[in-house]
This record gives sequence, structure tokens and C-alpha cells, in this order.
Amino acid sequence: MSTQQAAAKPSLQGVRIKARKGAVKAQAKHEPTIFRDQLYKHLETVPQGDFDAYTNKLVQAGGTLEYLKYADALFEILLVGGLLQPGGNFVEDGAPTSPFSIANAKEPVDVAEIKAYVEVLNKLIRRYKYLQRPLEASALPGLLQYINRWPDSQSEKLAVAIGLMLHQIPISASCIQALTKDHLVKNDVSLKVITTIFRSYLQEQSMEHLAATLRKGNIKDLLAFFPENKRSDKVLEEHFRNAGIPQVADWWIKKQHATLRENIISTLKESLANGESHEEIVASIKAKQEEHPLPDTELISCIWQGLIGSVEWSARQDQNEALAIREITNFADILEPFCTGPKVEVALINAVQIYCYEDTRVMKAFPQILKVLYNKDCISDQAIIYWHQKGSKPQGRQHFLTATQALVKFLQEQESEDEDEE
Repeated sequence: MSTQQAAAKPSLQGVRIKARKGAVKAQAKHEPTIFRDQLYKHLETVPQGDFDAYTNKLVQAGGTLEYLKYADALFEILLVGGLLQPGGNFVEDGAPTSPFSIANAKEPVDVAEIKAYVEVLNKLIRRYKYLQRPLEASALPGLLQYINRWPDSQSEKLAVAIGLMLHQIPISASCIQALTKDHLVKNDVSLKVITTIFRSYLQEQSMEHLAATLRKGNIKDLLAFFPENKRSDKVLEEHFRNAGIPQVADWWIKKQHATLRENIISTLKESLANGESHEEIVASIKAKQEEHPLPDTELISCIWQGLIGSVEWSARQDQNEALAIREITNFADILEPFCTGPKVEVALINAVQIYCYEDTRVMKAFPQILKVLYNKDCISDQAIIYWHQKGSKPQGRQHFLTATQALVKFLQEQESEDEDEE
């Protein structure tokens, strides 16, 4: 039986099969030193200090050099003056420092000069937008983890530049999360750098702007930049006040107070829902106050919000005023221990005023609420009279002043009678 040989498949002779671009890039060598040398050729002809010329040369070089592939190397050159090897030391191959680098800025550090360097980077990133992501995600975190290895002057230059880049480019504040590494935190390196970053930022922008930048970058806890034995609100406040940027301290304290207020209000509502006694609730609030003190005027406002927020209002409007009086009479003994002085009492009246203004169900009950609080020793006649004369809030002021005229007149007459008797 004969075997039939398979016919040979046809093939093309002399045809070059073109590889995909992705495959070519994957097989290409990573040669940052060659990239550096090519970049130097573009920059070395520019006169020192001619920032516009440096900008033009860098933009021009982007047309021929692979900026995206060598983004980390590019920013190492432009920020610290040369290529770094693992560990943070410069690559020692005899190459000079970069003709253009923030590290070349004069000493002592001048923010205006650093700003000119950052503006060059800003214009470069505007032209090649793909460079921003590697700058904030890998280049800056990579540099910051080695910042403890450099002289103080060089660290300061980079920190000032980062502070300016955060709002000038702007880059994400997530890059400074690298400063929370243990080896940087324990020796106060992180604290020193973050302070310089904030100071340079605040020379150009407001604290509200910085707070928004930190929030967008998911930087929530400034205490993470402090050594473990210094992680307290008091130490943080003292540090930033002594560093000449008290607005950071004020913002942090305000932020912590907001968290404490929310915690007190939610805990109070939960305690009432669980049926805890008023004595237990008062003791719990006092314990929290000892651990994390809140200003007395803010505390009384929180307690009022927590108590009134726990009331279940009726669907019938004609019943809500009586319900408000009954409920406030019931929980006044929780308020009374914290009404420790005239300022606190006026703050409580203002908290009631704002609540009645915002919730029209109880607006007409405002004078009766004040009477209840007065009878329960939560507020004094002097506090009510002072509030009526010059301590009220703008919200619904005229309405509430008119509504309480009779009460205030009665208290003033009673006060006059007491004086006459004496």
C-alpha cells in the first residue's frame, strides 16, 4: 500500500514580519544613563539662570527622547541633579550634575528662585501631560524615602519645591505619604520636611486651600508624621505654632473638635436609645471631656443637638410644641451640669435659637423653651437679658427678640425688685 506524502505548505520568501510596538518596547533595554547623557546635550548649551530657554530645550527634547519610559530618571535629574541608585546614593559613573536642577538653587534657599524652577516643570508637564502621574506616584515618593541621606540644604530645596508643586502644577498630596515610613519618622526627618512643605505652600495659598489639597490626597492624619512618643494634639499644636505656621495648628484643632462633636452627638443619641440613665449619660460625657477636652461653649451645643435630635416628633404640627416642652423638661438635668458660666449659658440659648430657626415645628415654642431652661437652672436671668441685648445670632433674630420681649421684661423687673429689697 503506497503512502501519500503531504503537500508542502506554501511560504513567503524574503518577507520581514513586523513586531508589535508593545513587544518591541518590552524587549528594549532600559538604559537611563544613555537617556541622561542625551538630555544633558540639550541642556548644557543654555546659559545658567535662563529658565525660559531651559523650558524650550526640555520641551524640544521630549520630541526625541522617551520621557514616559524614563520618567523617574527624568525627574531625578531635574529635582536632585542626577541619577540615583537603590539606597539613595548617586550613580557613580563620572557624570557631572545636571545643568538644570532644583539642587542647583542658591543657598540659603530662596522660595522665589525655587518657584522659577518649579514653573519650568509646570510648563513641561503641561506640554507632556502623561508626566504628571509618574511624578506624583513614583518619582517623588521614591525621592522622599531617601531624603534623610542628603544634606539639610538639599532636603530643604526639595521640600520647598514639593510645597510649590502641590498648588502650582498641581500634583496630588498623596506623594508625601512616603514620609510616614518608620526610618523617616523616628528621627524627626518627616516632621521637618512636612513643616517646610506646608510653610512654602502657605506663602502662596490659604490654609483652606492646603486643607482641600490634603483631603484630595487622602492625607488624613498629620500625627502619622510625628514620632510615636510625640503623637498628641498638644505636641502638634505647639510644633506648628513654634514653626511660624499657626494656621496649621488652628486647622488641626478645629478638625479634631469637629470629630469630637460628631462623636458626642452620636454617642448621646445612642445612649438615650439604649435607655441609659441620665446620671450615666452625664458621667460618660464628663469622662470623654477629660480624655479629649472640647471648649465648654461647643460642648453644650453638642449636648443640645444630641438631646433634641433624639426626639421623635409627631406627624401633627399642633402637638409638637407641647412635645418639645415636655422632652426638654425631661432632659434638662443632662444639660444643667455643663452650664458652668455665663458664656456657656449664652451659647446654649444660641444653640436653641438656631435650632428653632431651622425647625419651624418648634419656632413658636422658643420663649417657652427658655422658660423651662431657666426654671431648671440651665440658664440664668442675666444670660437671657444679655442674649436679648447683644448676644443673639443673626438667624431669625428679629422674630426671636420680639417673641421673648415679655420674658425679658419680667426678668428685668424681677432683678430691679431684688436690688430694691437689698
